Amino acid sequence: MDNSSFQILVSNLTNPTLLFFVLGIVAALLKSDLEIPSTSIRFISLYLLFSIGFKGGQELEHSEANAEIWYSVLFGAAIAMLIPVYSFYILKNKVGISNAGAIAASYGSVSAVTFVSAVSFLEIQGLPFGGHMIAVMALMEFPAIIMGFVLINKYDKTRDRSINLGTILKHAISNGSVLMIVGSLIIGIVADSKQAEGIKPFTTDIFKGFLAIFLLEMGMITVKRFSSFKKHGLFVFFFAILMPLFNGCVVALLSHYITDVVGTRFIFAILAASASYIAVPAAMRLAAPDSDPGLYIPMALGVTFPLNITIGFPLYFLLVQ
Repeated sequence: MDNSSFQILVSNLTNPTLLFFVLGIVAALLKSDLEIPSTSIRFISLYLLFSIGFKGGQELEHSEANAEIWYSVLFGAAIAMLIPVYSFYILKNKVGISNAGAIAASYGSVSAVTFVSAVSFLEIQGLPFGGHMIAVMALMEFPAIIMGFVLINKYDKTRDRSINLGTILKHAISNGSVLMIVGSLIIGIVADSKQAEGIKPFTTDIFKGFLAIFLLEMGMITVKRFSSFKKHGLFVFFFAILMPLFNGCVVALLSHYITDVVGTRFIFAILAASASYIAVPAAMRLAAPDSDPGLYIPMALGVTFPLNITIGFPLYFLLVQ
């Protein structure tokens, strides 16, 4: 590892937001009574989605519609549709049809919290990224959910046929996290720029502080969820490590054909490498009620999420340069 690579790794590992995530893990392992009220965490999660959606909308409003934006949207949709397909076929004989579909949808979809952490990482490096990537992130939820539903529907002959794709999509769109980020994105686009300056201290200045508290809670949840996941064996553990690394590295290289902006390419890699543990589980309650949330949520949150923010970020960053 050369000196610049080492500096990137150290910079990421000493990021205060990541250190609060580690503190959460330590607190849970020590069985501390440290606890953040659930209502406060819900507010913080909504705030993070609101802030990043609104800022992305403002950036989109200031940028001219061009071919790169449309290519980015199509590229993001393609990623979200392809990852569930090969993930499903790798998994279906190991964990069953319903679990395979739910896991495949999770890994084809995206993690808004990982995205937020990636934005913070780029800010530390002093690198910009295309504001349209927030729209790409929001749009990547749906293709993955659709593919997960289609694959389960094709192979699971015992599934309740009264549940249709429209019901699943309606449930996914009405999910609070999806609605908040899409709604904030649209408001950011239509809002007057001068008026938007009035809430800039709220959307920007306190962002990293709230992110640190949120990751503290994520660290505690990771430990609690991980214990219920261990019973499923090493196969799913290695899948949760190798699949995001493969997806992130491949997309980091392929993104060169979409854009030359390093920050935007890094975000593409993060979107491909991350896994949803909010929107997809909500949709899979309807699409795959037989699937085990104690399997696919800890895979995404207990393994893939910490992997990305520790090892993944510096790795993908090096690849996109």
